[in-house]
Amino acid sequence: MLPEQSEGETPPFETFHKFEDWPDEGELVEFRLAYEGKLPAASQTNKRRPEKHAIRKQIHLQMAELWNQHEPLRVFNEQRWGDNESPSEFLCKQYARCGYRFIPLVNDWFTAACSLDILFLRRDQPGSLIRSGGDIDNRIKILFDALRMPATCDGVTEKPASGEDPFFCLLEDDRLITDFKVTTDRLLTPPGETRENDVKLIIHVKTQIVGLTNEFNPLL
Repeated sequence: MLPEQSEGETPPFETFHKFEDWPDEGELVEFRLAYEGKLPAASQTNKRRPEKHAIRKQIHLQMAELWNQHEPLRVFNEQRWGDNESPSEFLCKQYARCGYRFIPLVNDWFTAACSLDILFLRRDQPGSLIRSGGDIDNRIKILFDALRMPATCDGVTEKPASGEDPFFCLLEDDRLITDFKVTTDRLLTPPGETRENDVKLIIHVKTQIVGLTNEFNPLL
């Protein structure tokens, strides 16, 4: 759980969670993802499935660009496995569900670890960044659910739209996150430029991918 912020304490406020040590294998890849919009807290009666998928759709566009633009990852995807498949085509088959063909970058096949450093900006006064608008713990859990493939089919609220086949995401499962850090601070853009309860997130991702520098085929 994230510690409470004392009354009058000024942002930024940081918390760090580490679950396990990073493995030795794999090539380090770093990039940043951005999200702007609603990030509500869930409840027993409202699991926020539409909101999670809306976040997932924003992340999909950025992850698709990463696969196209990141040189080692692009070269890695030019490999051919099995029936002359690229790694992304291979993943599409492994993670096809609920009418979607998902491509999670952090997965059990060739990714060893994932670390997240999250800058969490919201429009609040000092001392209320943790408590108001839904607790940060709960909202970070919503974010983690949105960064991963849906665990069940009720986690997707619509059919794939144009440009969403395949559907790129960060995580196969959030258990693959080895550690994360959250820094909360105030969003200083004028209220008219964003909705009052919107947030802005910058997510610094570090991951180790097996096979980016050497020939790698999980089918061999």
